[in-house]
Amino acid sequence: MIKVIKIGGNIVDNPLLLKQFAKDFSAVPGMKILVHGGGVMASQMQKSMGMVPQMIEGRRVTDEDTLKVVTMVYAGWCNKNITALLQAEGCNAIGLSGADGNVIKAAKRAPMPVNGAMVDYGFVGDVTAESVNAGFLYSLLERGITPVLCAINHDGNGNLLNTNADTIASSVAMAMANYRYRSPREVCCRCEECTHCSDDGRLTHLVDLVYCFEKDGVLYDKDDDSSVIAELGREDFENLKDEGRVADGMIPKLTNAFRAMECGVDKVIIKHARNLHNNIGTTLTRE
Repeated sequence: MIKVIKIGGNIVDNPLLLKQFAKDFSAVPGMKILVHGGGVMASQMQKSMGMVPQMIEGRRVTDEDTLKVVTMVYAGWCNKNITALLQAEGCNAIGLSGADGNVIKAAKRAPMPVNGAMVDYGFVGDVTAESVNAGFLYSLLERGITPVLCAINHDGNGNLLNTNADTIASSVAMAMANYRYRSPREVCCRCEECTHCSDDGRLTHLVDLVYCFEKDGVLYDKDDDSSVIAELGREDFENLKDEGRVADGMIPKLTNAFRAMECGVDKVIIKHARNLHNNIGTTLTRE
């Protein structure tokens, strides 16, 4: 089992929540990968520099100056602060951008239509499961090292790109779910019920994707924290989106989450960071 866990900027920017999360995350048994955002801190930094953050459907428009800011925030302070907190809890973590170890290579997003108008997101990178160097990540995991991935990637041509952290988390989860490896003894169980090995004896891991943010789950009413939806299917998601009950950053989060389930990820859960070790949250279903 591999767990891919993502935390957002509202957790990263709260020292008390982040410290507790580091403790809880470190207690998660087995192989695990942490993906983090930092959008709240990045927006604050932009404003302090006289810049105006521009968000469209929960995604940041990234010009050259904005790219410098988000790189300093995501790949610098946030990434290394989280790594240090995990080390303090006995979790042997390594902080990485997509450029480090060529772990994630992104493609610069072309201008695209949004609400009837063409939008150029600037230095924003799109990633897929194929963008992820799953072999490199697995080589760290099997050595007991926990990767901590930020939202900065590269295009392979010397350029950094900003990527939505929810997209990174889902892409990493899909890549790890489909990565085939050999067991230490290079054997396969070969039983008729085995669904995790191929003809050549290579194995795959079950992968869970957990999105942790500042709410207890997906809310039916955004103004009522008690209105957590326990289970959510794709059709329900589309209906809630049409009704305006799901909007902004929750749209790419859920879009990526359902795509992950369609591409090999076993389970996706959306919950508050403080509930990492209990069953409170929204579990996505395949119906």
